[in-house]
Order: sequence, then C-alpha cells, then structure tokens
Amino acid sequence: MKHLIIGNGPAGVIAAETIRKNAPDDEILLIGNEPEPPYSRMALPYLLMGDIKEQGTHLRKNPEHFKEMRIEQRFGRVRRIDPQLHKVATEDGSVFDFDRLLIATGASPVMPLIPGIDAPGVHSCWTMHDARKIIQLARPGARVVLIGAGFIGCIVMEALAARSVRLTVVEKRDRMVPNMMGEGAGRMIKQWCEKKGIRVHTSTRVEAIDTVRRQDGSLAGTPLVARLSDGRQLHADLIVCATGVKPNVGFLGGSGIKCSQGILVDASMQTNLHGIYAAGDCAESFDNDSGRTMISGVQPNAADQAYCAALNMTGQRAFQHEARQIDVIDTLGLVSASFGQWRGVSGGEWVEMSDDRNFRYLRLEFNKDVLVGSNAIGLTEHASVLRDLIRHRIELGEWKDRLLQNPTLLREAYTACAGHM
Repeated sequence: MKHLIIGNGPAGVIAAETIRKNAPDDEILLIGNEPEPPYSRMALPYLLMGDIKEQGTHLRKNPEHFKEMRIEQRFGRVRRIDPQLHKVATEDGSVFDFDRLLIATGASPVMPLIPGIDAPGVHSCWTMHDARKIIQLARPGARVVLIGAGFIGCIVMEALAARSVRLTVVEKRDRMVPNMMGEGAGRMIKQWCEKKGIRVHTSTRVEAIDTVRRQDGSLAGTPLVARLSDGRQLHADLIVCATGVKPNVGFLGGSGIKCSQGILVDASMQTNLHGIYAAGDCAESFDNDSGRTMISGVQPNAADQAYCAALNMTGQRAFQHEARQIDVIDTLGLVSASFGQWRGVSGGEWVEMSDDRNFRYLRLEFNKDVLVGSNAIGLTEHASVLRDLIRHRIELGEWKDRLLQNPTLLREAYTACAGHM
C-alpha cells in the first residue's frame, strides 16, 4: 500500500508516524512545500522571543528520525490531484502515485489589499523565512507596526514586545481579539496592552504603505510609512501583517474533492472521494457541539484529526466527532477565556461584571436557565466551570437568577446543578 501525505506540518508528520506504526511494510511519502525540516508554526513566536533556536521549532529533533522510520520526504508544491488515476503532480513536473492520500496542506496568511503591502520590510509571521526576516529587522528600539489584533496577532504581538521594539498595533475592528471577545472584554485587553507600553489603534485601517527613499533612490533610515484611515502616519522599520489565514485548497480545482471554506470531511476524516482524507487547518469537519461544519486552526485539533485519518488509511475504524476551538489566550500575562455563544442569543439574558482597576471581567450569556456563552478575563479559577456548564448545557434553575445578581457564584452553581446531568 502506498500512502501519500501532502503537507509536512504537525498533521502530516503525526499521520505518517501513525501509518508506520500500524502498517510496518507500507510505503509512505511525505511532501512539504518548504525546504526546511518539518517544524511547528506555533513555535515561531518562541523563536522570535529568543526562547528557542531554530532546531527547537523542529517537530522531531533527531535529524535521522524520518529515515529511521522509512518515511520518504520530498519538497515541492502540489499543483494537481487526479483521483481517478491516483496521481499527484507537483509544480516541478514530478508525478507520484498513491493508494491512500492525506491532504494536510494547512493554511496561508491573508494579506490585506492595500497599496504597498508587497514592499520590502512588510512580512507575515507564518513561515521560517518570515521569522528570519522579522528577527533581522525587529531589533531593540526598532519601530514596528503590527496590522491585526486577532488571536494570531496577539501571539505575534507578545513575541515582538519581547524583542524590546517600539510597537504599534492597528486593528480595523472596534476591539482587540474581535472573534473571541465582546466589546467590554476587548476594551479591557486593549487597556492592558497600553499599560504594557504598546500603542493600540482600534477602529482604524492601514490604507497604504509608502516606501521612503532619498533623492539618490536609496532607502531612508526609517524605510516605511503606514498611512492610517484616521490621518495618522506611522514610521516603521518593520510592518508585520496578522490579518487572518485561509485554507490551502486552491490546487484542488477540478479534482472532484468537495470544499466549502476548507475540505469537507466526515467523522473518519475522509473526503467525498474514497481513499482521500484531509486533516488540520485545511479540513472542515462537523462539530457536534456547535451543530455545524467548522475549521479549527489549533495544533491539538490537527493532531487528533491526523491520528484519526491515519488509522482509517490503514484499515482501522476511527472517528472524530468534535473540533477543538481556541478558547483561552494569554496576552502579555493577562489570561482571557471565551466559551460557547459568547455573543449571546436572541431573547437571552446576560450579566456583566467589570473591575477595570484589577483587570477582571466576566460576562455570562443565558438562554432561559442555561448558560450558553461567556467572556472572562483574569478569572482563571472559573475557566473549567464555565467550559463544563456551557458544553453540557446544564439547567441552572433558580441558580440562573442568583448568577444574574452575582456572576462570581459559578462554582457554587456548578456544584448545586451538575448532579442533575
């Protein structure tokens, strides 16, 4: 049996190793599109901080690991899949056969459509190449503009702050981490970042990036200027974009593999075509908790999906019914959590508690007597209780009214009501 895996990130590597353990004699080919040893993108911020060296980002530290496991590695970008002929073609003209195929191509940054975005000194923070460029430019005291304050943006922000740069964050939405936090929570995170010395502009767009040159055509000392929608101009030595990602599925056109945002898979991680599977940031699976298909761009989810797919590729039966969501974020030491339907539901009730001085915040969203969503900041002792109450849809009865009066009584409410599950 020939197993071909497109993508050598965490999902691809875990799948290859799982196949080898369960099919000792099968052939395994792992194709990556970067000329680097397989590495974790989640480790790149730690590389920027200086906490690890490049080798610390490698998924397997032993350079002979894949050779010893008889996992063949190739580097190239796949341009076409032919499911009928069971062949994969890469951009350099190479063609590879397969009996079972796993697509684990991950995602790529979405760069904003603004003039000057392709100027030298403008980078995303997604690849090892990006990280090397950022390390060169983000020296202590350098002026850095970060575009985007979502989940990924906040992780990159922390890494840049650790390099002692003069950092400004620009977010087009009205708050930080807008896909996880409501207005009150996002405002508090902004205040925390500003307290830490970071300038934050919300409800503001970068409309253009200019390259500053001297009369002789050479770059000036501060080579970039970001022009903002509010009229301000930010001089920068480096601009980093963290404005979202999209699944790498464009090469699947004409293959017959069904996609929505990502590659649609069933609970076995198989696509609509027999013998072809997908896992990780490019896969869109059904989540029982939310009742819809979703892409969960977190490494633990990629690992679970890859393991499931690999078992099925070797003839076993495995199923993945849940997609883990990002629900906790540490922003420069301030821990925030977002669970369930944190935006609330139509006709639902809610309660909000805010202690700006101590950076503690809690908002609870109810549907009748069930807690359906929450935002919490600086209240880590309540995180597991919030997650369980929401996930298991525990009926609170009279405790709902008590929580509306005092939302910090979560543990008492859980103790009183969890026994009725």
